[in-house]
Amino acid sequence: MANKVVIITGASSGIGKALTEKFAMEGWDLVIAARRIDRLNELKEHLTGVEVLVVKTDVTQEADCKYLIDSAVKKFERIDLLINNAGVSMRSLIEDVDIDVLRRMMDVNYWGTVYCTKFALPYLVQAKGSLVGVISVGGYIGLPGRTGYSASKFAVRGFLDTVRIEYLKSGLHVLVAAPGFTASEIRKTALVSDGSQQGETPRDEEKMMTAEDCAERIYKAIIKRKRKIIISFWDGKVVVLVAKLWAYIIDHLVYHVFSSEPNSPLK
Repeated sequence: MANKVVIITGASSGIGKALTEKFAMEGWDLVIAARRIDRLNELKEHLTGVEVLVVKTDVTQEADCKYLIDSAVKKFERIDLLINNAGVSMRSLIEDVDIDVLRRMMDVNYWGTVYCTKFALPYLVQAKGSLVGVISVGGYIGLPGRTGYSASKFAVRGFLDTVRIEYLKSGLHVLVAAPGFTASEIRKTALVSDGSQQGETPRDEEKMMTAEDCAERIYKAIIKRKRKIIISFWDGKVVVLVAKLWAYIIDHLVYHVFSSEPNSPLK
């Protein structure tokens, strides 16, 4: 995989950071993007043996996404892989949440994916490369207290599944990766009803899959050119399967799990 180029959004922490480290280890040249450029530069210092381009990017801004892709092409003259990983979550009942919070979910999770994909597609097709969207099990089943989050992840899945069909004869590979609960900052930065960050995670992060394990599985799925991967067993594959067969059971199970969290809005 030497001399191949990957763009990773949301690379400053969590799964994005772990993916960056994994692809660097495998010899890929990297374009890493996030709003927190200080964290990106700090990450770059620890990567050796590969070329790394840091691009400050707010994926809610179409112009930023175009600049990211243009910068990658200017630097490396090719794009082999785009991983749309940037994301934000929420925690609030629909009756309490500010509409702007729901809009933020779509702007980051959905539109960020659309913008970057749109501008990168010609180069990915030329390279017969891979297009990846990191969604969530919440992109297969509704998560209570997270209406905007689940809706945005469903939207990303529908968007990428359709892109895959449109480019079926082109050699483009499209992967939709859905992690279960993964240890990261996403719950700490999740938006509550008024749009402020939650600050603390309501779950035991130490019992979750690590970001590094998640990144390893996504990497293998990309290399094998899989069309989808549901990462984790009980809170991933099993939940999605049961939801297809007995949706009402999953409705009650998911309600119980999320209502049991500390300070759950469902109580």
